[in-house]
Amino acid sequence: MSWTRTWAVMAKEFGQLRRDRITYAMILVMPIVQLLLFGYAINGDPRQLETAVLVQDQGGFARPMLTALENTDYFDIVQVARSPAELDRALERGEVKFAVTIPADFSRRVIRGDAAQILVEADASDPAATSGALGALAGLPAQALSRELSQVRGPVSATTAPFEVVIHRRYNPEGETAFNIVPGLLAIILSMTLVMMTALGMARERERGTMESLLSTPVRPLEVMAGKLAPYVGVGLIQSVVILVMARVLFDVPMMGGWVALGLGLSLFIIGSLSLGFLISTVARSQLQAMQVSMFYMMPSMLLSGFMFPFSGMPGWAQAIGAAIPVTHFLRVVRGALLKGVGLADAAPSLLALAAFVIVVTALAMSRYRTTLD
Repeated sequence: MSWTRTWAVMAKEFGQLRRDRITYAMILVMPIVQLLLFGYAINGDPRQLETAVLVQDQGGFARPMLTALENTDYFDIVQVARSPAELDRALERGEVKFAVTIPADFSRRVIRGDAAQILVEADASDPAATSGALGALAGLPAQALSRELSQVRGPVSATTAPFEVVIHRRYNPEGETAFNIVPGLLAIILSMTLVMMTALGMARERERGTMESLLSTPVRPLEVMAGKLAPYVGVGLIQSVVILVMARVLFDVPMMGGWVALGLGLSLFIIGSLSLGFLISTVARSQLQAMQVSMFYMMPSMLLSGFMFPFSGMPGWAQAIGAAIPVTHFLRVVRGALLKGVGLADAAPSLLALAAFVIVVTALAMSRYRTTLD
Protein backbone atom coordinates (compact mmCIF):
# COMPACT_ATOMS: atom_id res chain seq x y z
CA MET A 1 0.00 0.00 0.00
CA SER A 2 1.35 3.38 -1.01
CA TRP A 3 0.46 6.25 1.30
CA THR A 4 1.39 8.72 -1.44
CA ARG A 5 -1.27 7.33 -3.77
CA THR A 6 -3.75 7.14 -0.88
CA TRP A 7 -3.20 10.81 -0.05
CA ALA A 8 -3.61 11.68 -3.71
CA VAL A 9 -6.99 9.96 -3.82
CA MET A 10 -8.02 11.69 -0.57
CA ALA A 11 -7.03 15.08 -2.00
CA LYS A 12 -9.06 14.34 -5.11
CA GLU A 13 -12.15 13.42 -3.01
CA PHE A 14 -11.86 16.55 -0.88
CA GLY A 15 -11.58 18.67 -3.99
CA GLN A 16 -14.64 17.02 -5.53
CA LEU A 17 -16.57 17.48 -2.27
CA ARG A 18 -15.64 21.16 -2.20
CA ARG A 19 -16.97 21.60 -5.74
CA ASP A 20 -20.21 19.74 -4.91
CA ARG A 21 -21.81 22.60 -3.02
CA ILE A 22 -25.14 20.91 -2.37
CA THR A 23 -23.57 17.86 -0.72
CA TYR A 24 -21.16 20.11 1.17
CA ALA A 25 -24.07 22.20 2.46
CA MET A 26 -25.99 19.07 3.50
CA ILE A 27 -23.00 17.81 5.50
CA LEU A 28 -22.52 21.08 7.34
CA VAL A 29 -26.02 22.56 7.54
CA MET A 30 -28.17 19.50 8.23
CA PRO A 31 -26.72 18.72 11.70
CA ILE A 32 -27.05 22.37 12.71
CA VAL A 33 -30.65 22.52 11.51
CA GLN A 34 -31.54 19.30 13.32
CA LEU A 35 -29.95 20.53 16.55
CA LEU A 36 -31.81 23.85 16.42
CA LEU A 37 -35.16 22.29 15.56
CA PHE A 38 -35.08 19.56 18.18
CA GLY A 39 -33.47 21.76 20.80
CA TYR A 40 -35.51 24.94 20.45
CA ALA A 41 -38.54 24.44 18.21
CA ILE A 42 -39.97 21.12 19.39
CA ASN A 43 -42.12 21.26 22.51
CA GLY A 44 -44.46 18.47 23.54
CA ASP A 45 -46.12 20.52 26.29
CA PRO A 46 -47.28 23.79 24.70
CA ARG A 47 -48.15 26.77 26.88
CA GLN A 48 -49.96 30.06 26.31
CA LEU A 49 -52.58 28.45 24.08
CA GLU A 50 -55.05 30.75 22.32
CA THR A 51 -58.30 30.94 24.28
CA ALA A 52 -61.62 32.66 23.61
CA VAL A 53 -64.03 33.48 26.43
CA LEU A 54 -67.74 34.22 26.64
CA VAL A 55 -68.56 36.02 29.89
CA GLN A 56 -72.28 36.05 30.59
CA ASP A 57 -71.90 36.70 34.31
CA GLN A 58 -71.92 40.29 35.58
CA GLY A 59 -70.95 39.37 39.15
CA GLY A 60 -67.62 39.89 40.85
CA PHE A 61 -66.17 36.43 40.33
CA ALA A 62 -65.91 36.31 36.53
CA ARG A 63 -62.79 38.45 36.22
CA PRO A 64 -60.84 36.69 39.01
CA MET A 65 -61.81 33.40 37.38
CA LEU A 66 -60.25 34.42 34.06
CA THR A 67 -57.14 35.73 35.82
CA ALA A 68 -56.70 32.41 37.60
CA LEU A 69 -57.10 30.65 34.27
CA GLU A 70 -54.31 32.67 32.69
CA ASN A 71 -52.09 32.17 35.76
CA THR A 72 -51.90 28.47 34.98
CA ASP A 73 -49.62 29.51 32.08
CA TYR A 74 -51.52 27.25 29.69
CA PHE A 75 -54.21 29.68 28.55
CA ASP A 76 -53.83 33.00 26.75
CA ILE A 77 -57.10 34.88 26.34
CA VAL A 78 -56.94 36.43 22.88
CA GLN A 79 -60.62 36.84 22.06
CA VAL A 80 -63.75 37.86 23.95
CA ALA A 81 -66.83 36.50 22.19
CA ARG A 82 -70.22 38.18 22.30
CA SER A 83 -72.33 35.11 21.61
CA PRO A 84 -72.09 31.31 21.69
CA ALA A 85 -72.14 31.27 17.89
CA GLU A 86 -69.08 33.52 17.73
CA LEU A 87 -67.33 31.29 20.25
CA ASP A 88 -68.10 28.18 18.19
CA ARG A 89 -66.92 29.85 15.00
CA ALA A 90 -63.53 30.76 16.53
CA LEU A 91 -63.03 27.19 17.69
CA GLU A 92 -64.11 25.70 14.37
CA ARG A 93 -61.83 27.92 12.31
CA GLY A 94 -58.86 27.01 14.47
CA GLU A 95 -58.37 30.58 15.69
CA VAL A 96 -58.31 29.33 19.30
CA LYS A 97 -57.62 26.05 21.03
CA PHE A 98 -60.02 26.61 23.93
CA ALA A 99 -63.41 28.25 24.40
CA VAL A 100 -64.43 29.15 27.95
CA THR A 101 -68.01 30.03 28.88
CA ILE A 102 -68.86 31.60 32.25
CA PRO A 103 -72.67 31.37 32.66
CA ALA A 104 -74.86 34.21 33.84
CA ASP A 105 -75.49 32.75 37.31
CA PHE A 106 -71.86 31.82 38.05
CA SER A 107 -71.15 34.38 40.81
CA ARG A 108 -74.52 33.87 42.47
CA ARG A 109 -74.09 30.11 42.58
CA VAL A 110 -70.53 30.37 43.90
CA ILE A 111 -71.64 32.59 46.79
CA ARG A 112 -74.51 30.28 47.64
CA GLY A 113 -72.44 27.13 47.20
CA ASP A 114 -74.98 25.90 44.67
CA ALA A 115 -72.99 23.71 42.21
CA ALA A 116 -71.52 26.50 40.08
CA GLN A 117 -69.97 25.48 36.79
CA ILE A 118 -67.90 26.87 33.93
CA LEU A 119 -67.62 25.24 30.51
CA VAL A 120 -64.24 24.69 28.84
CA GLU A 121 -64.41 23.45 25.25
CA ALA A 122 -61.15 22.16 23.78
CA ASP A 123 -60.18 21.63 20.15
CA ALA A 124 -59.18 17.99 20.67
CA SER A 125 -58.41 17.36 17.01
CA ASP A 126 -54.78 17.44 18.21
CA PRO A 127 -54.86 15.67 21.60
CA ALA A 128 -51.17 16.29 22.29
CA ALA A 129 -51.63 20.06 22.09
CA THR A 130 -54.41 20.24 24.67
CA SER A 131 -53.72 17.40 27.11
CA GLY A 132 -51.39 19.40 29.34
CA ALA A 133 -53.78 22.35 29.60
CA LEU A 134 -56.74 20.10 30.38
CA GLY A 135 -54.72 18.43 33.11
CA ALA A 136 -53.98 21.81 34.67
CA LEU A 137 -57.71 22.48 35.03
CA ALA A 138 -58.00 19.79 37.72
CA GLY A 139 -56.54 22.03 40.43
CA LEU A 140 -58.25 25.22 39.31
CA PRO A 141 -61.51 25.05 41.36
CA ALA A 142 -59.72 24.62 44.69
CA GLN A 143 -57.48 27.69 44.27
CA ALA A 144 -59.01 30.10 41.76
CA LEU A 145 -61.44 32.03 44.00
CA SER A 146 -60.11 31.25 47.48
CA ARG A 147 -59.24 34.89 48.31
CA GLU A 148 -62.49 36.32 46.94
CA LEU A 149 -64.60 33.73 48.74
CA SER A 150 -62.83 34.29 52.05
CA GLN A 151 -63.92 37.93 51.93
CA VAL A 152 -67.54 36.96 51.26
CA ARG A 153 -68.09 33.74 53.20
CA GLY A 154 -65.16 33.61 55.60
CA PRO A 155 -62.64 30.72 55.63
CA VAL A 156 -63.21 28.38 52.71
CA SER A 157 -63.23 24.61 53.17
CA ALA A 158 -60.29 22.92 51.50
CA THR A 159 -62.33 19.81 50.73
CA THR A 160 -65.22 21.42 48.87
CA ALA A 161 -64.57 23.08 45.51
CA PRO A 162 -66.61 26.27 45.00
CA PHE A 163 -67.29 25.42 41.34
CA GLU A 164 -66.84 22.69 38.76
CA VAL A 165 -65.01 22.81 35.45
CA VAL A 166 -66.99 20.97 32.77
CA ILE A 167 -64.65 19.88 29.97
CA HIS A 168 -65.95 19.20 26.48
CA ARG A 169 -63.45 17.71 24.02
CA ARG A 170 -64.73 18.66 20.60
CA TYR A 171 -63.99 16.96 17.26
CA ASN A 172 -62.21 14.07 19.01
CA PRO A 173 -63.96 13.27 22.31
CA GLU A 174 -62.00 10.09 23.00
CA GLY A 175 -58.62 11.66 22.26
CA GLU A 176 -57.73 9.22 19.46
CA THR A 177 -54.29 10.11 18.12
CA ALA A 178 -55.10 8.35 14.84
CA PHE A 179 -57.72 11.02 14.09
CA ASN A 180 -54.89 13.56 14.09
CA ILE A 181 -52.03 11.54 12.61
CA VAL A 182 -53.76 9.65 9.80
CA PRO A 183 -55.21 12.74 8.00
CA GLY A 184 -51.82 14.39 8.39
CA LEU A 185 -50.18 11.46 6.63
CA LEU A 186 -51.97 12.50 3.46
CA ALA A 187 -49.84 15.65 3.31
CA ILE A 188 -46.60 13.88 4.21
CA ILE A 189 -47.04 10.99 1.77
CA LEU A 190 -47.97 13.30 -1.09
CA SER A 191 -44.96 15.50 -0.36
CA MET A 192 -42.53 12.59 -0.23
CA THR A 193 -43.77 10.93 -3.40
CA LEU A 194 -44.64 13.88 -5.62
CA VAL A 195 -41.72 16.18 -4.79
CA MET A 196 -39.11 13.43 -4.93
CA MET A 197 -40.64 11.68 -7.94
CA THR A 198 -40.63 14.85 -10.02
CA ALA A 199 -37.18 15.98 -8.91
CA LEU A 200 -35.61 12.55 -9.48
CA GLY A 201 -37.37 12.07 -12.83
CA MET A 202 -36.11 15.35 -14.25
CA ALA A 203 -32.62 14.84 -12.84
CA ARG A 204 -32.54 11.33 -14.37
CA GLU A 205 -33.33 12.78 -17.80
CA ARG A 206 -30.49 15.25 -17.40
CA GLU A 207 -28.07 12.46 -16.47
CA ARG A 208 -29.14 10.30 -19.43
CA GLY A 209 -28.87 13.17 -21.88
CA THR A 210 -32.51 13.17 -22.97
CA MET A 211 -32.98 16.67 -21.54
CA GLU A 212 -30.76 18.14 -24.25
CA SER A 213 -33.12 16.83 -26.91
CA LEU A 214 -36.05 18.43 -25.14
CA LEU A 215 -34.20 21.72 -24.72
CA SER A 216 -33.50 21.85 -28.45
CA THR A 217 -37.21 21.75 -29.32
CA PRO A 218 -39.38 24.89 -29.61
CA VAL A 219 -41.49 23.78 -26.62
CA ARG A 220 -42.00 26.59 -24.13
CA PRO A 221 -41.13 26.22 -20.41
CA LEU A 222 -44.77 26.27 -19.30
CA GLU A 223 -45.65 23.62 -21.89
CA VAL A 224 -42.79 21.39 -20.74
CA MET A 225 -43.77 21.84 -17.14
CA ALA A 226 -47.46 21.13 -17.77
CA GLY A 227 -46.74 18.09 -19.94
CA LYS A 228 -44.34 16.52 -17.48
CA LEU A 229 -46.39 17.19 -14.36
CA ALA A 230 -49.85 16.26 -15.67
CA PRO A 231 -49.41 12.47 -15.29
CA TYR A 232 -48.24 12.91 -11.70
CA VAL A 233 -51.40 14.87 -10.86
CA GLY A 234 -53.34 11.71 -11.57
CA VAL A 235 -50.91 9.73 -9.40
CA GLY A 236 -51.44 12.16 -6.54
CA LEU A 237 -55.22 11.96 -6.82
CA ILE A 238 -55.15 8.16 -6.80
CA GLN A 239 -52.89 8.20 -3.73
CA SER A 240 -55.26 10.60 -1.98
CA VAL A 241 -58.32 8.44 -2.63
CA VAL A 242 -56.52 5.33 -1.37
CA ILE A 243 -55.33 7.07 1.81
CA LEU A 244 -58.76 8.52 2.58
CA VAL A 245 -60.50 5.18 2.04
CA MET A 246 -58.01 3.38 4.26
CA ALA A 247 -58.29 6.10 6.91
CA ARG A 248 -62.03 5.52 7.08
CA VAL A 249 -62.02 1.72 6.84
CA LEU A 250 -59.00 0.88 8.99
CA PHE A 251 -58.85 3.74 11.49
CA ASP A 252 -62.47 4.91 11.53
CA VAL A 253 -61.42 8.52 10.95
CA PRO A 254 -64.57 10.66 10.91
CA MET A 255 -65.56 12.23 7.61
CA MET A 256 -67.52 15.30 8.67
CA GLY A 257 -67.74 16.84 5.22
CA GLY A 258 -66.01 19.91 3.88
CA TRP A 259 -65.37 18.12 0.60
CA VAL A 260 -65.23 21.28 -1.51
CA ALA A 261 -62.51 22.81 0.65
CA LEU A 262 -60.67 19.49 0.79
CA GLY A 263 -60.83 19.02 -2.99
CA LEU A 264 -59.57 22.51 -3.72
CA GLY A 265 -56.83 22.26 -1.10
CA LEU A 266 -55.78 18.86 -2.43
CA SER A 267 -55.54 20.16 -6.00
CA LEU A 268 -53.46 23.15 -4.98
CA PHE A 269 -51.18 21.05 -2.80
CA ILE A 270 -50.56 18.47 -5.52
CA ILE A 271 -49.75 21.13 -8.11
CA GLY A 272 -47.53 22.99 -5.65
CA SER A 273 -45.63 19.83 -4.68
CA LEU A 274 -45.03 18.90 -8.31
CA SER A 275 -43.89 22.43 -9.13
CA LEU A 276 -41.49 22.31 -6.21
CA GLY A 277 -40.06 19.04 -7.49
CA PHE A 278 -39.63 20.62 -10.92
CA LEU A 279 -37.84 23.58 -9.31
CA ILE A 280 -35.53 21.26 -7.36
CA SER A 281 -34.63 19.44 -10.58
CA THR A 282 -33.45 22.70 -12.13
CA VAL A 283 -31.06 23.22 -9.20
CA ALA A 284 -29.75 19.68 -8.76
CA ARG A 285 -27.18 18.32 -11.19
CA SER A 286 -27.75 14.66 -10.37
CA GLN A 287 -30.31 12.32 -8.85
CA LEU A 288 -28.31 12.25 -5.62
CA GLN A 289 -28.45 16.00 -5.30
CA ALA A 290 -32.17 15.98 -6.11
CA MET A 291 -32.73 13.46 -3.32
CA GLN A 292 -30.66 15.53 -0.88
CA VAL A 293 -32.52 18.77 -1.59
CA SER A 294 -35.86 16.97 -1.37
CA MET A 295 -34.95 15.57 2.06
CA PHE A 296 -33.86 19.04 3.17
CA TYR A 297 -37.41 20.19 2.37
CA MET A 298 -39.08 17.17 3.97
CA MET A 299 -37.46 17.50 7.39
CA PRO A 300 -38.94 20.90 8.35
CA SER A 301 -42.18 19.86 6.68
CA MET A 302 -42.53 17.01 9.16
CA LEU A 303 -41.24 18.85 12.24
CA LEU A 304 -42.57 22.40 11.86
CA SER A 305 -45.94 21.85 10.21
CA GLY A 306 -47.79 20.47 13.21
CA PHE A 307 -47.75 16.90 11.89
CA MET A 308 -45.56 15.32 14.58
CA PHE A 309 -45.49 18.02 17.25
CA PRO A 310 -48.05 20.67 18.30
CA PHE A 311 -47.72 23.77 16.15
CA SER A 312 -48.85 26.00 19.02
CA GLY A 313 -46.00 24.72 21.20
CA MET A 314 -43.27 26.09 18.95
CA PRO A 315 -41.63 29.50 19.50
CA GLY A 316 -42.56 32.42 17.30
CA TRP A 317 -39.64 32.09 14.91
CA ALA A 318 -40.37 28.41 14.34
CA GLN A 319 -44.05 29.15 13.72
CA ALA A 320 -43.02 31.80 11.16
CA ILE A 321 -40.94 29.20 9.30
CA GLY A 322 -43.75 26.68 9.57
CA ALA A 323 -46.22 29.17 8.14
CA ALA A 324 -44.09 29.35 4.97
CA ILE A 325 -44.30 25.58 4.47
CA PRO A 326 -47.27 24.41 2.36
CA VAL A 327 -47.69 21.22 4.42
CA THR A 328 -48.74 23.38 7.39
CA HIS A 329 -51.68 24.90 5.54
CA PHE A 330 -52.70 21.68 3.84
CA LEU A 331 -52.77 19.93 7.22
CA ARG A 332 -55.20 22.57 8.48
CA VAL A 333 -57.42 22.05 5.45
CA VAL A 334 -57.43 18.25 5.73
CA ARG A 335 -57.99 18.10 9.48
CA GLY A 336 -60.54 20.89 9.35
CA ALA A 337 -62.52 19.20 6.58
CA LEU A 338 -62.45 15.67 7.96
CA LEU A 339 -62.76 16.38 11.70
CA LYS A 340 -64.75 19.63 11.72
CA GLY A 341 -66.48 19.77 8.36
CA VAL A 342 -65.23 23.30 7.61
CA GLY A 343 -66.25 24.91 4.34
CA LEU A 344 -64.55 27.25 1.89
CA ALA A 345 -65.08 30.35 4.02
CA ASP A 346 -63.40 28.87 7.11
CA ALA A 347 -60.58 27.28 5.11
CA ALA A 348 -59.97 30.40 2.98
CA PRO A 349 -56.75 31.57 4.75
CA SER A 350 -55.05 28.20 4.26
CA LEU A 351 -56.31 27.87 0.68
CA LEU A 352 -55.01 31.33 -0.19
CA ALA A 353 -51.62 30.44 1.28
CA LEU A 354 -51.50 27.28 -0.87
CA ALA A 355 -52.49 29.27 -3.96
CA ALA A 356 -49.72 31.80 -3.28
CA PHE A 357 -47.21 28.95 -2.91
CA VAL A 358 -48.26 27.48 -6.26
CA ILE A 359 -47.88 30.84 -8.03
CA VAL A 360 -44.46 31.62 -6.53
CA VAL A 361 -42.94 28.16 -7.03
CA THR A 362 -44.30 27.83 -10.58
CA ALA A 363 -42.85 31.21 -11.53
CA LEU A 364 -39.46 30.29 -10.07
CA ALA A 365 -39.46 26.91 -11.81
CA MET A 366 -40.22 28.46 -15.21
CA SER A 367 -37.60 31.14 -14.63
CA ARG A 368 -34.97 28.53 -13.79
CA TYR A 369 -35.92 26.38 -16.75
CA ARG A 370 -35.73 29.35 -19.10
CA THR A 371 -32.26 30.07 -17.68
CA THR A 372 -31.15 26.55 -18.61
CA LEU A 373 -32.52 27.12 -22.12
CA ASP A 374 -30.15 30.04 -22.47
